[in-house]
Amino acid sequence: MKAFRLRTREAAEELERETLAPGATLSEASVGRAIPEEPDVWRTAFERDRDRILHSKAFRRLKHKTQVFMNPEGDHFVTRMTHTLQVTQIGGSIARALSLNADLADAVCLGHDVGHSPFGHTGEDVLSEFVDGGWRHSDQSVRIFESLEPLNLSWEVLDGIRAHSWRVDIPAATHEGNIVRFADRIAYLAHDALDAIRAGVLDASQFPPDVLTTFGEPGREWIEVMVQSVIDESNRRNEISMEPDVLEAMHTLRDFMFESVYLRPEAEGERRRARQIVRGLVEYFLEHPTEIPETYRHEEADDLTQVIDYVAGMTDRYAISTHDSLFRPKLFE
Repeated sequence: MKAFRLRTREAAEELERETLAPGATLSEASVGRAIPEEPDVWRTAFERDRDRILHSKAFRRLKHKTQVFMNPEGDHFVTRMTHTLQVTQIGGSIARALSLNADLADAVCLGHDVGHSPFGHTGEDVLSEFVDGGWRHSDQSVRIFESLEPLNLSWEVLDGIRAHSWRVDIPAATHEGNIVRFADRIAYLAHDALDAIRAGVLDASQFPPDVLTTFGEPGREWIEVMVQSVIDESNRRNEISMEPDVLEAMHTLRDFMFESVYLRPEAEGERRRARQIVRGLVEYFLEHPTEIPETYRHEEADDLTQVIDYVAGMTDRYAISTHDSLFRPKLFE
């Protein structure tokens, strides 16, 4: 008896046709890529996209980008990398439960945050000061994969990345893309809460009563409740959604986290330092554009775009060290 059975791309596509839900996005039905390519022998289009994102430099940089705590010293705090992996697990679980295309969901989840600036949303707010209409990390994620580190991804993957943020009004064109909106929020709320408890910022008893009543004690149970709610309500309504009472509790939790963790007064000094670093870097490189590395210089882009491409791509550590090298006195010269 043979130990293995080869699975070609054609076989995988046939399996999708036979097993996925009517609303699923079939790999063979993709709108396609900006530059046409020959199909892979073994992998579907969305499997290739997932793999390309995993091997990208932009994905690797996520390990040194902040989720909540600026350049944290502890080994167990969530970074953009661990957050992204958690989002991918949650999004893939929801997609599989609904018989949607989990490979597409995985690809969108893995790529959704690669455009994040250093220091999280604090850095994003500073970059928005320089851009008419504001600057969004979701748009930057798409720009990375289209222009800065072009991977020639499928249209559906780029569309899901573009639309993953709740700040984006136009939702994704696929159910798989819209799963990421919920997976992202579920992941960051659950794990940021645990980080806040671990850091001594919060005690488990401080969360709003309706949050604890709906989700239980902080931890794995929170994720299970929210994921189950998305599965049940999406199946009932034929669109990606969450049960109203659970959604209300999630919004309550988010408001509480902003007040008690993300924007707490005790962290204002840290946020002010992050703003100074990002603003100082943008202003410096606008005055010295020739110092931007060649890989971030694109003739079709204006100076501001090239500067933001460079600064937004920095990890927290690199932003701090670059700012220090430019602005801190050199004592032994």
